[in-house]
Amino acid sequence: MQGLVIKSTGSWYQVATDTGNIVDCRIKGKFRTKDIQTTNPIAVGDRVDIEMEPEQRTGIITHLVPRKNYIIRKSVNLSKQAQIIAANLDQAFLVVTLASPRTSLGFIDRFLVTAEAYDIPAKLIFNKLDLFSEEGMEILAEYKHIYTSIGYPCYEVSALEGTNLDIIEGLLKDKVSLFSGHSGVGKSTLINTLIPGMSLKTGEISDWSDQGKHTTTFAEMHPLPGGGYLIDSPGIRELGVIDIDKGELGHFFPEMRKRMNECRFNNCRHINEPGCSVLEAVKNNDIELSRYESYLSIFHNHDTRS
Repeated sequence: MQGLVIKSTGSWYQVATDTGNIVDCRIKGKFRTKDIQTTNPIAVGDRVDIEMEPEQRTGIITHLVPRKNYIIRKSVNLSKQAQIIAANLDQAFLVVTLASPRTSLGFIDRFLVTAEAYDIPAKLIFNKLDLFSEEGMEILAEYKHIYTSIGYPCYEVSALEGTNLDIIEGLLKDKVSLFSGHSGVGKSTLINTLIPGMSLKTGEISDWSDQGKHTTTFAEMHPLPGGGYLIDSPGIRELGVIDIDKGELGHFFPEMRKRMNECRFNNCRHINEPGCSVLEAVKNNDIELSRYESYLSIFHNHDTRS
């Protein structure tokens, strides 16, 4: 029997079978995915084969159907463990807030690079529009300019007031989409508004840290009323980029990728080489300095650049 993993709680997985049932499943023995060392061999969005346990209502996952893609993160702690956030995505949305809590340019860039590396179209949702001051609107315009100019669609919404949510609704139709971002950026409030009848727990921002408290504990996939699925993922405090060769890193910055053939050296690292078209573009403000700084921080494994 085959099905779709719609929820992961660490050791148990909920699988929606092709026959219309939802079965709680475990992994069979030493089940491992080839070549990927992660804390979770199975992720939400995976298609799997299952067998029902004798005289039980639970199942065993026996086989993972090959993925078309997945998005992965590395913990920025001593363990450096990797975790697959979700698999088989049509698109990934990063929900961004400029304050309460602040999403840094470095965090945005690490997310976009990860999405590029795994061939997942990425979009940015700027939430909490209702809280923006005049100065905030100016910063928002700067952020949007950085990303729309290199091809990433940006959307301004207020989950609280329902502003522009009809646009997001249209983008989600008939697609498998991931919502990701820091805790406290309003993912759960957005999903509650987009899916009538949903009542995901929402949390307050912690005063002392200006960071959200984790209200989504496990990744979960929700069917959308207009068709498609929306994956809600736990809030990410830090996002480390994983498994990207330093020589390939520039390929995952679209504005660098289109200039790389113009560098004097084929193996140019775009750091201090003579005749580097990327450095020239940074100097001429054709590549945003913040984006180039993100490139350097990822190149040098500084995963916490703000």
